Amino acid sequence: MHRLRTRTLAKMLATMLGIGAFFIAYFWVLRHPFSPPVLMPVMALDRLVGFEPAFLPLYFSLWFYVSIAPALLASGRELAGYGAATGAISVIGFGVFMRWPTAAPPFAPTGPVPDGMQFLKDVDLAANACPSLHVAFAVFTALWLARILREMRTGALLHGLNVLWCAGILYSTLATRQHVLLDVLAGALLGAAVAWVHMRWQQAPRVSPAASRA
Repeated sequence: MHRLRTRTLAKMLATMLGIGAFFIAYFWVLRHPFSPPVLMPVMALDRLVGFEPAFLPLYFSLWFYVSIAPALLASGRELAGYGAATGAISVIGFGVFMRWPTAAPPFAPTGPVPDGMQFLKDVDLAANACPSLHVAFAVFTALWLARILREMRTGALLHGLNVLWCAGILYSTLATRQHVLLDVLAGALLGAAVAWVHMRWQQAPRVSPAASRA
């Protein structure tokens, strides 16, 4: 496929470096809150969604999911713009975390907790809660993948898989108790807003320097 073969090494390196830089900044903010985190309120839907550790693999699948759209970009300009947009999501999210630190409410599971789930709880601390950047990146990716798939003229199956994968990741944030509904809504709004601004910028006509001087 032409899109996958275009700037393959640059895409791989940019994605790996971007994810690495994100985690360095994320865990620094997580371990150095400017003030004590406030617990997020629990809504009725949060009570309806049970603790389901079986959704942990889907939760972790975000980091493969977010690598798909960059791999399908057609030019270096698109890749640079995409990187700037994902950077904007991170900067906005970290700014909120530092100014208004929040945490997901603690919970006591009634059954055994898988090792992967316990590792996630020990490392992530269920803080940096609102907005959920897990959700923000999933929604941003879903919107961009939808656009790319339309440009590629793919069938309904891939479009449906994209929607289901994103929805599953969003649900997994509730099922693993990493986030509550308000975190998810705020994260979805952030991801959708940045995607909208980015796509409008990508579609804006470019005026050459010679034309601007005419």
